[in-house]
Amino acid sequence: MLLKTLVKPKQVLTTIREDVTLEEALRILEESGYRCVPILDKSGKIFRGNIYKMHIYRHKSRGGDMQLPVTHLLKNATKFISINSAFFNVFFSIRDLPFIAVLDDNNYFYGILTHNRLLEMLSQSWNFNIGSYVLTVISSGERGDLVEMSKIITKYTSIASCITLDVQAGELVHRTLFTLPSDVTPNKLERIVANLERHNFRVPEIEDLQA
Repeated sequence: MLLKTLVKPKQVLTTIREDVTLEEALRILEESGYRCVPILDKSGKIFRGNIYKMHIYRHKSRGGDMQLPVTHLLKNATKFISINSAFFNVFFSIRDLPFIAVLDDNNYFYGILTHNRLLEMLSQSWNFNIGSYVLTVISSGERGDLVEMSKIITKYTSIASCITLDVQAGELVHRTLFTLPSDVTPNKLERIVANLERHNFRVPEIEDLQA
């Protein structure tokens, strides 16, 4: 489920009503400094789509009528998610957008989730701020590998976070990134890596988060 704390609510956003002209929309975009903002209906409740500064400039440079309603250049009308959307739905919906509109339980415009905010959340999940090292561990993807790697590491320390990559069918190897807590010393790190490699788990990369 999408956390509301990640979403910028409507009250703090720059939005444009659907009956505003392209000329007025361009002025709002230039004053706000944003390259793209949401378009709402006249009630301010219904998300209609997004308007991009670049599309207005292109229209203007080609001699287009700037008194047309902003909806003439409306984009991303179907690009929105629910406040209750699953994380994976959110992640793949926002991939090519600077932000995605978020609707509440009544399908009214609630706010936006920005690309940057989502990336910040992902980086926090790695616990960079409280970690010491990130180990990239290569396994064959056999059943029980994650359990065995975790058991080896937790003989020496706790695990601050864990992210598994390359999990599609047909992948010959899987990469698992373990973030170790801040109290792990270089000596303890060496013992963890040595034990992993004794059990046929390769550790091709170690990132020192304190460096």
